[in-house]
Amino acid sequence: MNQQPPGRRTRRSALADFIDAMIDLGITGQVFGEHGIGKTATFFTHVRENMEGVRLVYVPAANLTPDDLLVNAPVRQDGELVLRQLIMRQLSPGRPFVLLIDDSLQAGETIQAQLMQIACSWTLGEHDLRALGCVGVFLTDNESLTETSARRSDLAILDRMATLRVTAADTAWRAALARKFGDVDLSGVFRVWATLPPDLRRLMSPRTLEHVLDCALAGLPPHWGLPLVNGDRLRLAVPRQDGTPGPDQAPDVLAAVVEELRRAGADVPAPAHLPDAVRTVVREALRRRWAVLIQGPPGCGKTEVVKQVVREELGRDPVYFSLPVTNVEDLCVPVPTPDGTLDNLMARVFTGEEAKAVVWDEYNRPKDKSTFARLMEITQEWSLAGRRIEGLRAQVALQNPPYHLGRKLLVARNTVAQASRFTVSLDITPEDIPANEWLIERYGPVAETVLEWWKNDIDDEGRAWITKRTLERLVKLHGRGLPLELGKIYLGDGEYAPVPLTDLSARLASRQVTGLRELAGDVDGWAARLREAAEDGPEGADASDVVHRVLANAELSQLRAHREVVARLAPLLPPKLKATYLVGAGDERQRFWIEIFTSAGSRHSPVAVQSGMYGTMKP
Repeated sequence: MNQQPPGRRTRRSALADFIDAMIDLGITGQVFGEHGIGKTATFFTHVRENMEGVRLVYVPAANLTPDDLLVNAPVRQDGELVLRQLIMRQLSPGRPFVLLIDDSLQAGETIQAQLMQIACSWTLGEHDLRALGCVGVFLTDNESLTETSARRSDLAILDRMATLRVTAADTAWRAALARKFGDVDLSGVFRVWATLPPDLRRLMSPRTLEHVLDCALAGLPPHWGLPLVNGDRLRLAVPRQDGTPGPDQAPDVLAAVVEELRRAGADVPAPAHLPDAVRTVVREALRRRWAVLIQGPPGCGKTEVVKQVVREELGRDPVYFSLPVTNVEDLCVPVPTPDGTLDNLMARVFTGEEAKAVVWDEYNRPKDKSTFARLMEITQEWSLAGRRIEGLRAQVALQNPPYHLGRKLLVARNTVAQASRFTVSLDITPEDIPANEWLIERYGPVAETVLEWWKNDIDDEGRAWITKRTLERLVKLHGRGLPLELGKIYLGDGEYAPVPLTDLSARLASRQVTGLRELAGDVDGWAARLREAAEDGPEGADASDVVHRVLANAELSQLRAHREVVARLAPLLPPKLKATYLVGAGDERQRFWIEIFTSAGSRHSPVAVQSGMYGTMKP
């Protein structure tokens, strides 16, 4: 990080100067600026570093419900019950404070009225905020119509405030990132960002840039830091003259960021993808205290994998909420306190100092707006009703894409501001979820048979219809002797998912089908066939294709269970087929195949090396 020359004062941001001026003059400050440019971070940093003894009270207005700020409640006074207005506890901190009301235009109508009273007169109900210690009131908002359609038009209100419109140049986001990534000189990255066209700088806000840096420096694909907006990865595209989006420049921009990080000495592998991505992301989230989003089709097993990783890492189940059935009262409830303020009673699962992780399932299917508003406070601020959630190590949001198999799913839309709150936004397919091993471990040989059918006997569209959840139903139905057709997704009017089950029934009826167990039953015969195929030419023959298909589709647990069979047959395959077992495989699977081929003897090892197999091995 660059050091300032001795005696030279760091340039203050325009927003910091505005904050000081409004506090000195006693004027309400209104700040407008794009999302993710560091408005809120500048307030927190400036008050903490420059105003000794003063606290910043941050109120995310979009997350408020009508009873959060003020409520009428009966209290006992001089021996009798009277009705009093109880004020939010954060507004009575017992010391001087600056009040920051964020996203005020996104609040509901009832909240808007309360906020305007605060902005205009520094009062709320019967309470004088100055008497409670308030030394400054600020409202921050984004004017973009994609964020809010609300506008303040009442001149009587507008005439009470001074207004500053800011851009990324007016906040302290560069200094904040330089502090966070103190071991890496980010000056080159900042130059890359500054040279982008204005449209791309708005899309790749400083907040999004921070997420890209987080991913890159953690060894994850940098593009995972770009948010998923309405199910699609954010495109960095400049609009054409006719208004249509131009080409996506994200690959070039991210490549330039990675190049500058490497030039600064950072170890940035920047892979395009990672095997076992869900487990990797959840472990990184727990280690680095991240909020992450995982999007995948229904029934692929993402929820179970996330829960399993949390149990392995923390030794306890995650705090789990399914958004379609979650109410505001499931998170917190406002209650009067003996000191005459209004506090929020947090759900028991959020209390305690022990390490915890929260899973927000069906994240884009909230029950109502008020619940989602409260949830947004937790994902954005890691707090609930202004109170820090102790021990919170990670948050994992799970959602389905807007469309699957050509059908629209009933999910809510989001904005860039909402989507960019996640450090990692991961879009997965069923192949990214290692649910197959779980099915085999739980259901044994029947699951192996069903999976062999799923991998070998149906096409890609069929596999999309038959989710891992459906596979488990098929296994269970077979165990009870019930018709397998009942396990497929029912589409209505007597129609089931268009996937024939004839071949699956044949496999379960033990009719002759080639799998690992069948290879093991005649390993000498298959070895002879492979040798004959090798004599026919380097491409192999039908026997080579059969054995290759079985080995390539087998789960690691199956390969290990039949290790001797694999060790005899795999080295006899054509070099180009053997090479495919390492390309894109996870570390454990790579290790298995390297051991198989190196133990096969020097006669096979040179072939493997010449074919480039070991070039994909990770150290």
